[in-house]
Amino acid sequence: MAKLWGGRFTKSTNKLVDAYTASITFDKELAQEDIEGSLAHVQMLGECGIVTPEEAQQIKGGLEAILERVKKGEVTFAVDQEDIHMNIESLLIQEIGPVGGKLHTGRSRNDQVATDMHLYLRRKTNGLIDLLEDVQYALLQQAKANVDTILPGYTHLQRAQPVSFAHHLLAYFWMFERDKGRLRDSFKRTNLLPLGAGALAGTTFPINRRRVAELLDFDDIYPNSMDAVSDRDFVVEALAACSLIMVHLSRLSEEMVLWSSQEFQFIELDDAFCTGSSIMPQKKNPDVSELLRGKTGRVFGHLIGLLTVLKGLPLAYNKDMQEDKEGIFDTVKTLEGALQLLAPILETMTVKKDRMRHAVEKDYSNATDIADYLARKGMPFREAHAVTGQMVLYAIEKHQYLLELSLDDFKRFSDLFEQDIFDALQPEQVMRARESEGGTAPHQIEKQLKLAELKLEQAD
Repeated sequence: MAKLWGGRFTKSTNKLVDAYTASITFDKELAQEDIEGSLAHVQMLGECGIVTPEEAQQIKGGLEAILERVKKGEVTFAVDQEDIHMNIESLLIQEIGPVGGKLHTGRSRNDQVATDMHLYLRRKTNGLIDLLEDVQYALLQQAKANVDTILPGYTHLQRAQPVSFAHHLLAYFWMFERDKGRLRDSFKRTNLLPLGAGALAGTTFPINRRRVAELLDFDDIYPNSMDAVSDRDFVVEALAACSLIMVHLSRLSEEMVLWSSQEFQFIELDDAFCTGSSIMPQKKNPDVSELLRGKTGRVFGHLIGLLTVLKGLPLAYNKDMQEDKEGIFDTVKTLEGALQLLAPILETMTVKKDRMRHAVEKDYSNATDIADYLARKGMPFREAHAVTGQMVLYAIEKHQYLLELSLDDFKRFSDLFEQDIFDALQPEQVMRARESEGGTAPHQIEKQLKLAELKLEQAD
């Protein structure tokens, strides 16, 4: 099949070059976006008198027919037509004859592919936000059920202070809320129209770029034609936002792997989201959580890959920019799959409340409350900290936990201690005492829950 751009050439393209430079194997992902952009473009051409109304209608009908075939999976794309744009145009000419060749009037593949990518990322950004909200709903439901569930809070993976499990889960809710904010913010730059920029310098035809923006529901157009065809910042932003989402997914997945282990036993993951061993029949492996954690690396790689591609490119369009697609396509699919799995994993996990409560009885995570107790009675906090450290060492040497010490043991270190120290060190009281805004006290968690619900209602 002759190349649609082949008029200047005297030789056929080397088959190896065809195979190496063709992008149709992956940019066929943009078929619907390419046709959507073309439909708006040809409507504008007709309205501006660049093609006749009859020609515009004929081209529109041909494009709509191809779109239906694409949706039904009835189209086979040809490598020798290089990319999705040439494939669609070639199919159009086959469908309606030579008039199909008028579709490309006033545009270039450079502004066309940029438009396709904007349309693709605009659609996918909204989809990712919806999936993040599904995860937030799952976190919210588990949090509501576990306001009074106590587990050890950790720093440095060492027992730190008792916290509410709801408080721990809500930390991830707010991470994902920030992720949605980043996606929404990137949408502002994604929702700009490059079409009409031509190859790099605009076009001699009297087109109306703002009419195309209106038809495609873009907020604005690129004010500079060279920037319009060479900009891939919006793809980098999407990759960066997705990378941070994967960081948060990975951190939560890591905790689920730890919590479901024999050493922790804080939760049990549903059988539907675990796998077994081919040799050890007793095993129940959190493979899905591990893969959610592991796939982070490929998303990071796509971000670094595109940054590296772009860093030395002169204006305007260069073939290197073809490398923007596979990475973002894979990133979006990776993230969609991860989020679709995470919500039901969270919804179906069993929380072992008694095991969590037992864990905070067998550590020294209530030690800070001894220092706070002494500080409230007038001892300088730094001195109270030192006294408490000595008490912890004393308890360790006696092979006891702090609540197992007697009042006489406490008074060895300060006469400020009274019987009420034992109430202050109960895990429930340690949790309830943290009433500062944003703290782990149940009253503060209820405030968080209401705020979280409000965020999701506003999103709807």
